[in-house]
Amino acid sequence: MYALVERLYPLCRSITGDGVRATLDIVGEYVPLQVHEVPTGTRVLDWTVPQEWNIRDAFVADAAGRRVVDFAASSLHVLGYSVPVSATMRLSELRRHLHTLPDHPAWVPYRTSYYRPEWGFCLAQETLDALPDGEYEVRIDSTLADGHLTYAEHVVPGRVADEVIVSCHVCHPSLANDNLAGIAVAAFLARALAEETPHYTYRFLFAPGTIGAITWLAHNAERIDRVRHGLVLACAGDRGALTYKQSRRGDAEIDRVLRHVLAASGRPHRVVEFTPYGYDERQFCSPGFDLGVGSLTRTPYAGYPEYHTSADDLDFVAPEAMADTLAVCREAFAVLDRNRTYRNLSPYGEPQLGRRGLYDPLGGRSDAKQAQMALLWVLSLSDGEHSLLDVAERAGLPFGAVAAAADALADAGLVGV
Repeated sequence: MYALVERLYPLCRSITGDGVRATLDIVGEYVPLQVHEVPTGTRVLDWTVPQEWNIRDAFVADAAGRRVVDFAASSLHVLGYSVPVSATMRLSELRRHLHTLPDHPAWVPYRTSYYRPEWGFCLAQETLDALPDGEYEVRIDSTLADGHLTYAEHVVPGRVADEVIVSCHVCHPSLANDNLAGIAVAAFLARALAEETPHYTYRFLFAPGTIGAITWLAHNAERIDRVRHGLVLACAGDRGALTYKQSRRGDAEIDRVLRHVLAASGRPHRVVEFTPYGYDERQFCSPGFDLGVGSLTRTPYAGYPEYHTSADDLDFVAPEAMADTLAVCREAFAVLDRNRTYRNLSPYGEPQLGRRGLYDPLGGRSDAKQAQMALLWVLSLSDGEHSLLDVAERAGLPFGAVAAAADALADAGLVGV
């Protein structure tokens, strides 16, 4: 996963353009992608697909021709979606187009101007402070023209057509945690699920933030009713504890599963309430769709000083943190995939488990008591109203033990879905 982040890091991405396509080309080497191109001007819900932005070069050069701000050094140096400019101007005039972080003078901020024509540069405050008065050559070699918005999907077929959405955004430039780590975790999660035969169909979305999710929702109205659960991945590689942001509903099954998995794992973590600010969970959870989609991050949106700055670099993300995020996703989807509601087929009194061989194999096992209690709890709560997750939470037992008990009871003909 870290190697994938390294490959993606230098690319200049935005909400449209060749940087997105180059990113998806690389991700497509890890998982096959179906790429969609949506033309400029297409109406998508209350939005319109904007013009496509591409950039070849940009710089600010002093009187000696030395590039004091250089897009070639980092894609963060240009205000995202800057219109083209070629001019010579004094520093006093240029300043209103320069963006810095005075509180972190060595860092370069990430700034954009997607939906209004503007141009600008981002640089370190200490670089700006060192610039003498005088004239500077300013050049942004960009195009803003009719084109396409690009997004991609990868589908892992399941035993049923009901879907789980896993979404990450592909519009940020050289920001390793937000959201290259999320892209990497999503790609490797898709690969892991493809090695199994999942119950649900898993649809992975690699799309630009906000406008990409809105475009997908607008173009998939016929599929929305199939979406049972969803998870937005972002900020997946920093060294902070995991944070799960619940869906707008707050009681969706994905919310309960993540709460259970994180608590049972013993990992340091936080579970926070939904707010209509953050990543694309706010699009999936908008009232008209009201999907059960939560968001999994490590340190959440804007919760660390390095967020949307050049300090969110390759040193900021940790391979072990991405591995941990991936592990939690796999644990959560294992619960989600296995969670069922059973009905006791022998509900009058406790059925004799010993003669069915459900006690004998447990002799001498260190987890024999836990396994026995799981059998009894599943029988007790299999009334067609309680899921296996309900049983695990009520009994205080690991979900895996409860699921194994349900399998054994189903094989014995004592419970059924």
